[in-house]
Amino acid sequence: MSVLKLENICYQYDGNKKQVLKDVNFQFEKGNIYAIVGQSGAGKTTLLSILSSLAKPTSGKIYLNGEDINKIDKYKFRSNHVGVVFQSFNLLTHLTALENVILSMNISGKKFNNKKEVAKEMLKKVGLNEEESNRRVLKLSGGQQQRVSIARALSYDPQIILADEPTGNLDGKTQDEIIDIFKMLAKEGKCIILVTHSPAVAKSVDTVYKLTRNQ
Repeated sequence: MSVLKLENICYQYDGNKKQVLKDVNFQFEKGNIYAIVGQSGAGKTTLLSILSSLAKPTSGKIYLNGEDINKIDKYKFRSNHVGVVFQSFNLLTHLTALENVILSMNISGKKFNNKKEVAKEMLKKVGLNEEESNRRVLKLSGGQQQRVSIARALSYDPQIILADEPTGNLDGKTQDEIIDIFKMLAKEGKCIILVTHSPAVAKSVDTVYKLTRNQ
């Protein structure tokens, strides 16, 4: 069974007859990495917003493990089942890497025996040592900040990781390192869904879904 399934998803902005997305039917399974590609304006970021339940489709249905997500509390869906990684990182720069991850755990509402230790483990998992984990985010490189963003998304153990251009601001070597982290997570059973413009990233995933711009 697919962990996430889209059935005839359509989306259009209020007051605009033109559909950004039309009859999108994608399926996503655990243990795989998916790339969503397409030209600018094809609706890639809009689709990611729908997948994270930040936007509601005009029509169509989304199923999480076979259950219509409309029957699931939206806050619970976002804070428990889905982790989001942003191109611009969206970290609180006045906090340390560790504090950013702990904050995400607090927001999730999940219970942890020792949040600090779990956060340390997540940061270690994505390649940050203890000294780096205790640095303020402003003192970290772009690649390190993206690692913090991934650790933050992983901190409450979601089934699905959504990433919007996760390598868009990174050099080639760092891009490869970030993709290797996603591959490791997929092997552990996570479902990874990336929006990307990078042909190199698209070549490295299991499945590519292409969106076309509606005329």
